[in-house]
Amino acid sequence: MSEYQNTLKAVGGKLSTMRQESDINNLVYGRLQPQALPLEESVLGAIMIDKDGFPSIVEILRPDSFYLPAHQVIFNVMSELFRKSQPIDLLTVYEALKKAGKLEEIGGLNYLMDLSNKVGSAANIEFHARIIAQKYIQRELIRVSTAIIKDAFDDTKDVLDLLDDAERELYNISDQNMNTGYESLSVLAIKTMNQIEQISQRGTDMTGVTTGFSELDKITNGWQPSDLIIMAARPGMGKTAFTLSLAKNAAAAGKGIAFFSLEMASVQLVQRLISMEAEINSSKLRSGQLQGIRMGKAAQCGGEIVPNANIHR
Repeated sequence: MSEYQNTLKAVGGKLSTMRQESDINNLVYGRLQPQALPLEESVLGAIMIDKDGFPSIVEILRPDSFYLPAHQVIFNVMSELFRKSQPIDLLTVYEALKKAGKLEEIGGLNYLMDLSNKVGSAANIEFHARIIAQKYIQRELIRVSTAIIKDAFDDTKDVLDLLDDAERELYNISDQNMNTGYESLSVLAIKTMNQIEQISQRGTDMTGVTTGFSELDKITNGWQPSDLIIMAARPGMGKTAFTLSLAKNAAAAGKGIAFFSLEMASVQLVQRLISMEAEINSSKLRSGQLQGIRMGKAAQCGGEIVPNANIHR
């Protein structure tokens, strides 16, 4: 028992030294760089206890996203296992680290066990991963900004070169963290199956945004994310009126709509909406030939119904 406790103390001491060295190396202007070590531990632990943990954060994090070098090594090994379509759990990560000769570098088996014991589920893993990614972006901005400040004080540097370097470095941060890049079929297959499972649990055929036309909904199951729908017809066939109806129905279902038109002004589009909602002939609405009940319906639509629709022009 005493030998086990001594081992734990040795591992704890080594990790503490690693953290202190990492902290000292990452001090900027006497301040510690942004980090979220407890969340890093939680994410790594969740990956080892849930088979769906890694696929849910594979687009969000990469080894450099982690602040602690040991965590970078562990996540890199997990990435290799995932790339080879092998399971990721405590034993497989342990064996992979041992085979790579990096087990002692991360604190040994005891540290891996400690990580897996710190979480009970992977329920919040994606939220935690996004916070880790934010901290990494902050650190990168600090690194680039510090280099820019240093170069700006150097009179031998050309100002235009400084601007080019600053722009390139800042763009690289954005490009590396916002661009998901290519994905393997194994990742896409897991995402697809998760999506199919979620759809099957809804208990309804409507999986997208309703069009408001039942027969069309039967064919499309509603408008789906990332779909590009092209509507073609001769002039005067009612394309704008129909698309306005689709927009109005989607807005009624609680969706925000942005409507763009190259051939109609904003006021004309609103007139169309009022005409449709109040069931008034559009030509009479444009000419102002409204009396009695029709005028009241147009005023009600223009003052209450249409402005409350979540449609933006």
